[in-house]
Order: sequence, then C-alpha cells, then structure tokens
Amino acid sequence: MERPSGQGRLDARTPPGERPRGNDLVSRSCELGDVSFGESLRNVTDARIQWATPDGLEIVGWGTAAQYSAAGPDRFDAIRSQATATFDHLEYDGPDVARPRAFGGFSFHDGHEPAGPWNGFGAATFVIPAVLLTRTDDGTWLTAVGDGRQSTEASLKSWAEHLSSGPAMRPSGQGPGIRETKRTTTREEWIDGVETAIDRIESGQLEKVVLAQALEVDLEGSADVPSIVERLRRRYPNCYRFLVGHEESGTFFGAPPERLVLKQGDDIRTEALAGSVPRGGSPETDGELADSMIESEKVQHEHSVVVDAIRNQLEPLSREVTIDDQRVRRLATIQHLWTPIEATLENGGHVLDIVEALHPTPAVGGIPPAIAWETIRSIESFDRGWYASPVGWFDGAGDGEFAVGIRSGVATNGTVTLFAGNGIVGDSNPADEWDEVLLKYRPILDELREP
Repeated sequence: MERPSGQGRLDARTPPGERPRGNDLVSRSCELGDVSFGESLRNVTDARIQWATPDGLEIVGWGTAAQYSAAGPDRFDAIRSQATATFDHLEYDGPDVARPRAFGGFSFHDGHEPAGPWNGFGAATFVIPAVLLTRTDDGTWLTAVGDGRQSTEASLKSWAEHLSSGPAMRPSGQGPGIRETKRTTTREEWIDGVETAIDRIESGQLEKVVLAQALEVDLEGSADVPSIVERLRRRYPNCYRFLVGHEESGTFFGAPPERLVLKQGDDIRTEALAGSVPRGGSPETDGELADSMIESEKVQHEHSVVVDAIRNQLEPLSREVTIDDQRVRRLATIQHLWTPIEATLENGGHVLDIVEALHPTPAVGGIPPAIAWETIRSIESFDRGWYASPVGWFDGAGDGEFAVGIRSGVATNGTVTLFAGNGIVGDSNPADEWDEVLLKYRPILDELREP
C-alpha cells in the first residue's frame, strides 16, 4: 500500500511556534492491533521521534503538526508559552494514553549555536507530531493531529489502513560496522584537563565538575537508527530510549539510564545517578566491584553532591521532598550508585519548571553551576549540543517526563558521534577517569559493530 502523504501537517513555511489564524489543531485516535514501531519510522524523511521508558510506555511519531523553538536564558518559559497557546485550543476526544504531546529537548547551555553534527538542534526545539503511535501494556493506539476535523479523521483512517497492512514485527538487523574511531580528546589533553579541574577544586573554586569527551565513529554502512534503538532495548531494558530526528539534519538518539523528572499532577519523581564501576565477570566479582563503589569515599562524596543539589532545587517548589535509600543500579556493562527522589509540589506548575530548576544536575554539570560551566567550556574541545541535556515530552496539562541525554550519540550521514563523561572531584585520578569513560561509550558502540 502507498504510504500516506502526511495529511494534517502544517505548511513548512509556518514559523516555529506560530499557527495560521483561526486554524486550531484537531486530534483523533483509534486503537490498533500490534504493529512494528521500527517499520513505522522506516523511510520517514521529515521530523521523527521515538520515546520509550523502562516501565513499558513506547511512542513513535513523525511529521509536524506544530513546532516550537527558543534560545537564550528564557528558553524554558518561551517553549512553555508557545505550546500552551496550542494546547489550550486543541480539540481531542480520545483516550488519555494516546493524547497529543510535544516532544524534543534542550541544549546543554542556552548559548548553543547549531553547527556540525548538531545542525538543526537549537537551544530548544519541540514538535507535536502529525502522527503518533503509542503502546502500553494495555494496547496500541494511533493518533493523528491536523488542522480540521474532516482532514484529521481522513488522515487517521488512511494511516490506520496503511499500518495495519504492514508487519507486526521488524527484524532489528545488525550493526553497520565500524571503519574507524577517533577520540576528539587525546589522553594527554584529558589528563591535563582533569588536573586543571582538580586544581580548581583544591583552590575552593569548584566542588565537582563533569568533564566529557566525544568519539567520532566512521561507519562501514549507513546507520539505521530505529534498528539501533531497538537493539538497545534488548540489551538495556531498564533504560530509557529516545530518538529525535530533523528533516535536513542528523538524528540524536540514546539509551540513558537516568531520569531527570517525571511529573504527574503534583507528584514529582527524579533520581541521583552518580558514581560507577564496571560489571564483573561473575556474581562474586560483580558484588566486589559494587562494594568497592559503595565503600569509596570519592564515589560517596560525588554522589552526595548530586543528592544535595537536587534536594535544594526541589525544596523551594515542594511541600515535601523524600530521599529514598541509596542502591546499586546494574546495567549490562556498568553499575551505578543510585538514589530515587520524590517530591510533592506546593503550587502545581509545569514540568518545564522542574526541568529548568534541575538542569544541569551535578551528575552532568557541576557545583557551583556557573564556575562548572566555565570550566567545561574552557577544557572541552567539542560542542556538547544536546548531550547530557533534557530530552522528553510534555502535554497540555503540564505533565511530562524527561531523561538526561547521556549514553547518546548523533548520527549524520556515515558518521556517529558518541559522548561520555565522568564526574571529577578532589581525589579523582586522571588516568582512572580516562579508562572509566570508555565504559560509557560501550552501549551504543557495541550496537554499531557488525556481529
């Protein structure tokens, strides 16, 4: 069957965040049988998104019903204001699970200028997709978003017929193969940078800073990003998975283990994830490594800095903040020190208020934030872009969920650029930090290799 042409999509000339006068959005949904989410994104050439959580929610979307962008220190307020104007006049009569949502993210710093692999990824960019597929344990739903009832209902019917005629499953294939890798930071540059950060910590300017590296991966073939994300699901089922692709630029994707925030009404869930060691080759070795992490004064200090910072950011907004017991979170190749955190908001608000308050946490930035950013900018030789930044969604009620964009990469043509970083404190060892950062490339690097 011929692929539908994308009914309901705004004219591409419509400026971001604006809509033609009198053209309010309409959304309709219907339940589908099982369909292949990966196949649905195949050959999509316009905007596309994918979002999946460890608790089973999975969403893919494509096309653009509305788009929002902003830059500068007021970018969170600007995105919220633009989207609220749309959601306040959006007509929707379907189930809550399939409701329209805005998907996208922010750059690490508000002064980001899109360039290189980050071309198309501004300081803040979100879209309401024209077509959404949503899957939970209770079923699968198709949602169409457009400019009028008749055209939107026609789009929904056309896409339902098209998707129902396709396969329920799509093989995830194999990696494209790696021709060459290049770390953009040499070992000598890394050690010098870590030593500079330690000097600033010992002088009292800093308490902690996270330094990152980029790894350029030249591929043997093209990167089928939806297939890579599907393979990441099989190996890292307890991680988030995301994909954000623009029409004429790259695709940012990853499998981050760290939630930045989940907001449902007045309830907030977040977490501190800081401190890591490798997995062991046996249960005994695995446990010994975890114990060494728990007993490490360096790791405990690094972790407590993150917990305290999150608490301090949430308390002014909340009537109650609960810090759960510290735990070890085990993933396929690495294990982390992890502390779940919950809060109840005092006066409600929008999830972007919480995102703005928390980003960047000391798990990806540092303390104090301004000095940490100046240190990052002076030491790192690459543009972080959206790496280690908030990626996720929000809806018309101001609820939403964001992950921290780590364990991630951006695919452009035949290259994938990966990013990874480590927290630096006063007693960090530069050589050890060089070795540890390699572990954090592995989730995606392994999926790029041929089997």
